Amino acid sequence: MIRDFSFFIIILALQFFTFRNDLNAQDKPNIVYINIDDLGWTDLSCYGSTYYETPNIDRLVSMGLKFTDAYASAANCAPSRAGLMSGQYGPRHGIYTVGTSERGKSKDRKLIPVKNRTILPDSVVTIAETLRKAGYITASMGKWHLGQDSKTQGFDINIGGNHAGHPKTYFSPYKNKNLEDGPIGEYLTDRLTNEGISFIESNKGNPFFLYMTYYTVHTPIQGKQDLIEKYRKKPISKYHKNTTYAAMVEAMDRNVGRLINTLEKLDLTKNTMIIFTSDNGGLFTVSEQFPLKYGKGSYYEGGVRIPLIVRWDGRIKPNTISKIPVMNIDFYPTFLEVANIHPDKELILDGESLSPILFGKGQFINRPLFWHFPIYLEASRGYNEKTGRDPLFRTRPGTTIRYGKWKLHHYFEDNDIELYDLQKDISENNDLAKAEPKKAKELLKMMNNWRARTQAPVPKQLNPDFIKLLNK
Repeated sequence: MIRDFSFFIIILALQFFTFRNDLNAQDKPNIVYINIDDLGWTDLSCYGSTYYETPNIDRLVSMGLKFTDAYASAANCAPSRAGLMSGQYGPRHGIYTVGTSERGKSKDRKLIPVKNRTILPDSVVTIAETLRKAGYITASMGKWHLGQDSKTQGFDINIGGNHAGHPKTYFSPYKNKNLEDGPIGEYLTDRLTNEGISFIESNKGNPFFLYMTYYTVHTPIQGKQDLIEKYRKKPISKYHKNTTYAAMVEAMDRNVGRLINTLEKLDLTKNTMIIFTSDNGGLFTVSEQFPLKYGKGSYYEGGVRIPLIVRWDGRIKPNTISKIPVMNIDFYPTFLEVANIHPDKELILDGESLSPILFGKGQFINRPLFWHFPIYLEASRGYNEKTGRDPLFRTRPGTTIRYGKWKLHHYFEDNDIELYDLQKDISENNDLAKAEPKKAKELLKMMNNWRARTQAPVPKQLNPDFIKLLNK
């Protein structure tokens, strides 16, 4: 009888410790954030492309939640990544573009743009720093673009990341000081996946945060020859026709599949949140984003609306769709919530946790989204008047707000505004600013209040070079 009682106590103890281990695992789920560079909203078959082939990402949609109205916090690489890492809007971290804010010809710039930061300040507490403090192993694989080394901003491991915005080449030797060369001709996207798989296998027993930040599909446009030949034999579509870019998209899809297969093989998908997304809209001259207007660098929909898919087996209902507008700054508070982390009270986060959308519990507040761009970005080659606001700049200084179905653009040079109903006019072709003056005034007031709260800089000083030309 004593032996039976002792055996019963042992069984209870084992069940208790098993329960505690399961609870700890749930408290700190793994996070795999797959960030594709310059992948447009229409560049996946599950988002409407009939030319690019992405069966692995399509499968990810069937097992998770697809967002139709997801946004990057900026229309180009560095500021979008700064928003993700900080959970903050641009005026707080000060990164608005890549390089100088004085882009384009001086004589065409009416205002003196504000100064631009190119490195994420150490004062910013990144999501990687917060997760590492809570016991996560953190790794960045691929593009960093916010400084020379992601290990200064909370990552234990940095493979291939530096201040560069794109690789010198996609084929080894890579000429990247933070990535050892592979065999001659090795493809960079394959290599980064190999590194990611090795990291997952080595840390399957620990909570980990893998920032899988591929360089692809950014320029230079370089694909594997066999895939290029495949797409040369395939009928092109009206807006998707670049065979080499198509090869890059398919190679990316295959590698995302390899990464997810590893998680499945190791039985980690029930304790891993998988996020697949892009850092900004697609490059218009390579892959047109119709029905969205223009692409990367523009604050029309083509520059900021991005694909977003989230999978977490057992937690997120498979094959579901959300039309709620969200932004990549929302992931910082989301990760804090799912990992049960309570940050310092001084931490400023502009995003909102996506838990109510992801898990179907609670209510997600209807809030406005903002983009602030107090500088200039010159037009890319192939840009013309039909694709943007003017042929000289992809973006002139201004602020944009989306609230519900409405989107308002405010330009600083002449105090112009444009208003669109995205529900009826996703292409932003029909400006309703004059037809809907009350709505325009309401959104402009919300915008002004937001600029005051975030201390967003608004350029006002006239550019002497522009004035000289004007007076001639």
